[in-house]
Amino acid sequence: MVASPAAADAVRRARAMPDLRLGLHVVLVEARPALPPERIPDLVRADGYFRTDMGRLACGIAFRPRVRAQMAAEIAAQFEMFAATGLPFDHVDAHKHFHLHPVIARELIANGKKFGARAIRVPAEPATVVRAIDPAAAALAPRLLAQWARVLRAQARRAGMAAPDAVLGLAWSGAMTRERIKSLLENLPPGLVEIYTHPATTNVFSGHASGYRYTDELAALTDPGCVAAMRASGRRLGGLGDG
Repeated sequence: MVASPAAADAVRRARAMPDLRLGLHVVLVEARPALPPERIPDLVRADGYFRTDMGRLACGIAFRPRVRAQMAAEIAAQFEMFAATGLPFDHVDAHKHFHLHPVIARELIANGKKFGARAIRVPAEPATVVRAIDPAAAALAPRLLAQWARVLRAQARRAGMAAPDAVLGLAWSGAMTRERIKSLLENLPPGLVEIYTHPATTNVFSGHASGYRYTDELAALTDPGCVAAMRASGRRLGGLGDG
């Protein structure tokens, strides 16, 4: 999120970890834009921050050329901000998985190709894996997202961009606990798999999502049991662009 207040700190930390696979998290809702608000009036609220009504915004992008042009300009600005850091570019995705919108995906892919991103997230989670761990888990995301994920995967394939075969963590977004991550590592589906988390050192900060267990997710990623499960899986760690 290159226009967010903590972006400079994130860049500083990333430069200290040259082997880290980095991606651009494009934001079009619920955050600060890269462009001045007056240049993208249809994307922002009166306070200059992005709108929160994703449904109406999605329709505007699809059917109103003026809104679509502003969206394209904002996405390009975010890519340019990432490129200006000089950091390596592994992949791209979008906040709230908004790139499932085919028009937004088209802009992400075009800019990704221009700036050297090798991969794009396709948020498709195998319901069988989730239910094997928790039979009571709501399998809503696969039903709602499957068709749009197929369209996005086809767009990525045509552009020659890599994409994960599965993304794990959608059903439990904000609650990827030690037990869940360990179980996922013990039940990994075949292919290139992304495990999707939101780790942080506190649960309350500017822009936090209510109910998200950020500190539990950070603890899970460093838990000895999860580390051991990863090693036992025989999988190779890497970025989406390594696929």
